[in-house]
Amino acid sequence: MDKYVPPYDITEEMLELTAEISEALGKLSDVNELERLPRLRRVNRIKSIQSSLAIENNTLSLEQVTDVIEGKRVLGPQDDILAVKNAFAAYKLLPQLNAFSLEDLKRAHGVMMSGMVERAGQFRTSSVGVIDGQGKVIHVAPPHGMVNGLMEQLFEWLKTSRTQMLIRSSIFHYELEFIHPFADGNGRTGRLWQTALLANWKPVFEWIPIESIIKDNQEEYYHAIGLSTAEGKSNCFILFMLGVIKRAVAELAQDTRNHQSHISNQIKALMSVIQTYPLSAVELMEKLGLKSRAAFRKNYLQPALEAGLIAMTDPDAPTSRNQRYFKI
Repeated sequence: MDKYVPPYDITEEMLELTAEISEALGKLSDVNELERLPRLRRVNRIKSIQSSLAIENNTLSLEQVTDVIEGKRVLGPQDDILAVKNAFAAYKLLPQLNAFSLEDLKRAHGVMMSGMVERAGQFRTSSVGVIDGQGKVIHVAPPHGMVNGLMEQLFEWLKTSRTQMLIRSSIFHYELEFIHPFADGNGRTGRLWQTALLANWKPVFEWIPIESIIKDNQEEYYHAIGLSTAEGKSNCFILFMLGVIKRAVAELAQDTRNHQSHISNQIKALMSVIQTYPLSAVELMEKLGLKSRAAFRKNYLQPALEAGLIAMTDPDAPTSRNQRYFKI
């Protein structure tokens, strides 16, 4: 049997976009800066989850999604709350997932859709169609009897193709939506898996909320899927996704600069003396040569806590006499 090759053409426009994205990634002062910006990573992860679920008509706001993830009580549809919890668990799996494994794709879908569909993590056993944001059917998926074979062939192509990953991940995203292997949850799983593929190529993509840009251009997203299906190749979708990724990378660079600019000289001084093992406020003040406890809390401690750079040993009792602080 010949190797399966999804239908697409590499165009000059695609090559230009991939070059621009790669250049933008290269211009990031230091991708590892994100390791020192845990709050920005967390905000971006929450953006990814809220945006991807909003595309599927989840009603929870960014603030509500944040509260769900932080374990706070949220008034909202129980299915929407469960979807957030599931998505958070699925995205946390990213470092453990093999982006080239069909079994890991099923595993991620099982986590993403746990308690929401009967066959979470298993391929569908009936016919389905792709519906856009207005409820219009834009694509009738292949018969369920073909799904397993198509997905095996798609993953074989994914593993052996030498196509540049920005393009390859976009092709995979489209093909997964075209095959629609699961009864439900294909969209959110496809978006997660493109992130998994890109993060395998460049780890920084784990923290780039591509889904947020897709949500802001949701009509164009479905239009690109529809056009690609009508044309019998994924070119339109590839170009759409490359444009999305280009914007997402540019926003990451700006957000990183903005976030870093908010880290005052006082916070930088604190970060130079705090350790990964717990220290008391008095010990930290001594290392910094400070006398005023109030000034230390206002200008050093609280901003560093809010930035997610340090943590407390007893966060439930922030004013405890036994409270200690450590670098995250």
